[in-house]
Amino acid sequence: MNKRELSLILKEGEGYKIEFKEGFNNLDKEIVAFANSSGGRVFLGVTDEGKIKGIGVTNELKSRIQDIANNCRPKIKISIDSFENILIINVREGEDKPYECSSGFFKRIGSNSQKMTRDEIIEFFKSEGKIRFDELTEPKFSYPRDFDENKLSKFLELAGLSKSVKTETILTNLGVAEKQEGKLYFNNAGVLFFAKEPQRFVPWSVFTVALFKDYGGADIIDRKEIEGSLFEIVEEVMKFVRLYSKVAYRFTGMPQRENIYEYPFEAIREAVINSVMHKYYFEHGHNNILKFFPDRIRIENYWQEPPNFILGETVFRRNHIIADLFARIHFGEKMGSGLERIKEICKKENAPVPEIEFNENYFYVTFRQSEEYLKLAGKEELEEKVEVVLNERQRQAVEYVEAHKHITISEYISLNKVSDKTARRDLNYLVENGIFAKEGATTGLKFRLTSVNSGQLRSRGETK
Repeated sequence: MNKRELSLILKEGEGYKIEFKEGFNNLDKEIVAFANSSGGRVFLGVTDEGKIKGIGVTNELKSRIQDIANNCRPKIKISIDSFENILIINVREGEDKPYECSSGFFKRIGSNSQKMTRDEIIEFFKSEGKIRFDELTEPKFSYPRDFDENKLSKFLELAGLSKSVKTETILTNLGVAEKQEGKLYFNNAGVLFFAKEPQRFVPWSVFTVALFKDYGGADIIDRKEIEGSLFEIVEEVMKFVRLYSKVAYRFTGMPQRENIYEYPFEAIREAVINSVMHKYYFEHGHNNILKFFPDRIRIENYWQEPPNFILGETVFRRNHIIADLFARIHFGEKMGSGLERIKEICKKENAPVPEIEFNENYFYVTFRQSEEYLKLAGKEELEEKVEVVLNERQRQAVEYVEAHKHITISEYISLNKVSDKTARRDLNYLVENGIFAKEGATTGLKFRLTSVNSGQLRSRGETK
């Protein structure tokens, strides 16, 4: 500190990180407000108008100020400097927010220290991770009435664990339930994983998926609200992605065809896992959303930025128990490195790294089509190979015929759970593109694999 710097501060006046005080009155309030915000400095011995009044700087005074900081809950770290007859109290941003003094909880709003209301205190606790949604007990859940034994069995199978002890012991060890006075109480993590109807207790845990015909997202072809336990939701979202994703089949005359997929499924799956694992479940008005456009897949999350968040490098885990449960079944990693894992998968599969966007309330991950897929699917002439774009239903049909030699319309309907009209349209597309050949009359019509004519490119289409 020098005279020039002090003169500039006094001229600019009080602000978000600067407070002038003549004496000790309400000093603890100012210290708490800075610690709960971004830190700041209190200039003791200066009037609100920026006039130097001065104060006697002694060791006793410094000790008294330190006691004020120590009496806050929890203690606040400060350092004290002096310049001539002004005492400067440097308050760091707190590492263990929120902080409280005898007058209550305060935060810095512009150039003022404002007392927080009840609701603001609750939101502050939530945003700082002092209250975690997945750890809160769900009082409406009744064990064993609302508990799904099959979901636990599936979870243990995925985790590679045997059910060698009592169910209640397993649930307690997993951290999803606690026994009190002979009764088992479930927390929200337990509800989201093992309830018969998780959305009856947490309705906003559904995952919305939508397929759009246009690039702007105005014309919806298909939309679903996916419910179930969190690990079931992940699998159902990925079924939707695979159903409507396309693949270019490269036929080179060799027995084994080469598949060039439109999107990196494992990277998308990782993004879906992260979206349900780190969701801000205190927000009731927004579902996780996956939007499937003709040229991209976009995953949207409502979020609250965690403290010290560094995009792509954070080890922040908003929901500790949920993250641990996913890690046990090898869905994502507990360390919160999901974004880096997604990038690694994309690079390994030679797919574009997803675009990451975020603002105060929303977080977006956008996947673009593979350049190799676009190159193959968009060619008009090929000399020794043919690329045909198929949807997930048609791919399953090809694999079915490879195993069973042929497929009927009724078998296609049963395999893909579609209408007769959709089955015929899908199968006719395969015939038109030289993948299938018809065999038999109308009543006994079958479809079998046929060789693809070299040098001829079949017409590209989308059969949804």
